[in-house]
Amino acid sequence: MGEPFENSEAWKKARMLTDEVYALCRREPLSKDFGLRDQLQRAAVSVMNNVAEGWESLHVAEKRQAYNVARRSCGEVRSMSYVLLDNKFVTDAEQQKLLTSCIQTGKLVSGLIRSLDNR
Repeated sequence: MGEPFENSEAWKKARMLTDEVYALCRREPLSKDFGLRDQLQRAAVSVMNNVAEGWESLHVAEKRQAYNVARRSCGEVRSMSYVLLDNKFVTDAEQQKLLTSCIQTGKLVSGLIRSLDNR
């Protein structure tokens, strides 16, 4: 058995992204917008869980699929950050921080996908 997914930089970064999203979602008025809050939290958790799922899979095709879902969920969080900004749930600085976290996480997940091409 290889390294546990908890040692993966992509998973660690996805965990930090999830924590950041949950912290924002605890604040009003976002905490009261159940639809947006729930979708944002689900997308963030999806990044983290799909990195773990891909990491644990023994089959390259399954790994690739899980990592691709993680990447897409990262894009979903990034897209929703603009909804947060446009509706004044976050400041410009908070949105930039969230965008940066999404981009960094996405790059790490892309690295996992690229690593599969070398197999």
